[in-house]
Amino acid sequence: MQIQDLPYPDPGVPDARSGSRFLWWLFRNQLGGQLKSLAWGLLHFASVSALPFCVGLAIQAVVDRSGTRLALAGGLMALCCAGNALGDTFLHRAAVTNWITSAARVQQLLARKAALLGSALTRRVAAGEVVAVSTGDVEKIGWFVEAVSRFTAAALTIVLVCVALVVYQPALGVVVIVGLPVLALAVLPLLPRATRRADVQREKAGRATELASDTVAGLRVLRGIGGEALFLDRYRSASQEVRHAAVRSARMWSLISAIQVLLPGLLLIAVVWHGVHLAREGRIGIGELVTVYSSVMLLTYPLRHFEEIAMAYSFSKPSAKRAARVLALERATDTAGTRTAEIPTGDLYDPATGLLAPSGRFTAVVCGDPDTAGRLAERLGGHPSEEGTSALLGGVPLDELPLGSARTAVLVQDKDPVLLSGTLRELLDVPASGAVRAGDALAAAQCGDVLAAAQCGDVLAALAQGSLDAEDPMDARITERGRSLSGGQRQRLALARSLITDPEALVLDEPTSAVDSHTEARIAEGVRELRAGRTTVVFTSSPLLLDRADRTVFLHEGEVAATGTHRDLLHTEPRYRAVVTRETEEETTARTDVTAVGGRPAKTPDDVLGEDDVLRHDGDVLHRLEEIEEKA
Repeated sequence: MQIQDLPYPDPGVPDARSGSRFLWWLFRNQLGGQLKSLAWGLLHFASVSALPFCVGLAIQAVVDRSGTRLALAGGLMALCCAGNALGDTFLHRAAVTNWITSAARVQQLLARKAALLGSALTRRVAAGEVVAVSTGDVEKIGWFVEAVSRFTAAALTIVLVCVALVVYQPALGVVVIVGLPVLALAVLPLLPRATRRADVQREKAGRATELASDTVAGLRVLRGIGGEALFLDRYRSASQEVRHAAVRSARMWSLISAIQVLLPGLLLIAVVWHGVHLAREGRIGIGELVTVYSSVMLLTYPLRHFEEIAMAYSFSKPSAKRAARVLALERATDTAGTRTAEIPTGDLYDPATGLLAPSGRFTAVVCGDPDTAGRLAERLGGHPSEEGTSALLGGVPLDELPLGSARTAVLVQDKDPVLLSGTLRELLDVPASGAVRAGDALAAAQCGDVLAAAQCGDVLAALAQGSLDAEDPMDARITERGRSLSGGQRQRLALARSLITDPEALVLDEPTSAVDSHTEARIAEGVRELRAGRTTVVFTSSPLLLDRADRTVFLHEGEVAATGTHRDLLHTEPRYRAVVTRETEEETTARTDVTAVGGRPAKTPDDVLGEDDVLRHDGDVLHRLEEIEEKA
């Protein structure tokens, strides 16, 4: 695989049982590139290591006054220099290719896993860890995979040079062949401690990254409530912990580097001292002494790769462990499905709770527990992150359909939808259930309908004002996660994106929780009109949405407790009224007591939830929140 051929058509199925197994799997899948890098590495290191023999031959030829051998030595030196240049150039090329392609393979695997798990990923793995794995960890894994072939070439070269020295000059060759293993293995006792310190540094850096990402994501809210300084102090403290851990790790690696410099120097001194004695006794020639000396001196170059591979492995092992942990995550259901791909139609039903959303109707669901509501919304979309009974669409279990078919049939918008950076036109350019895509005239008309239904007029104006170079508001750019927009504006754009897909069944979880009441009333009417004849399920406790639903379902303790219209349930179901009106237990008891003795409550449910009162109260509250956001 060459860099220009990326991405991989299929990155493969990784062995994610452990970090070491994952690294081995990566190495095997990069075998072709590894062998190419090994071949060029052998040429490079062999050419470098052969230079001392050429120099020794030339010196001995001068001593012996042999022009023929001197010319031969010069030719061999030219050949070694050419091999050195050629091998070094293509070794670097092959090594960088291995690094980039292995890192790209890991990134593709992580992206595929993220797409497969969806919102379940951040529920099972901290967001900061996902960021750390997909950025810094990928580079460290690629570094180790790339360094293996260079280390192998260096190790083979050292073995060949030691054998050649023993054959060329046994008296000095024995000293070298005994000393080099000591040099290579001397740092092994220090590696476990260095690895532990590197692990601590990686762990603290991951926590700091997670804290930073969470702080940036909630910066607008933190400024509004005055908590910015507190979180910045926490990040400053975490950053200092990372710095201290990095310094401790660097001290150990500097000690290892010092040993790698000291011991070869001691070996060189020993070889020279012993060689001088042998030369004075006439047992070896000057050229042979120079050859052995130069060989030992140049062997420090391939010996440095022992330190590099140790460092690369110690840094990549925890990174590979984190990557394997993410890649080992699986959905609770088989995403391939057991049924053929089809888009069923009909009623949407959840056997676990008894919730039924009739086909073509607007169903509102009220649940006092937001977590339960979120899990139910996820289950209605099929293939949830937790095991359980499958939801049915038209009697077909969604978990038995392929994941793509289930997502096409039922679209679920969760509480915190993500807006990707890009233009508004790109944001709304999503696959629809029919043949329409944003971009042609029909899609533009449909896009206008959904923007109007989601009340995005002021959002378009704000985007156009913030993008002076965009003549059309649809070409205005949206920043990452829509950070330049208010919470209500982000919700409305996300709602427009969901509406334009026009799925068979649409499930919305609190789609207007950050929208003011006046806008919410218009959104409720717009969604009702746009989704006429299509199945729509909205999880909400907003009276404005509930009053426009064809059917309202109240869930209590994970089961359907009552079904009817919003106004009927206000009169007949006290628990429903308590959730919708936010009544306290004392207020509910007082109302019950007054009713029991034949009196009339101070306010009827209709009085409590009159539309004007709701709009006025909610409008005041949300107006205050918008003021806080503007100040932020």
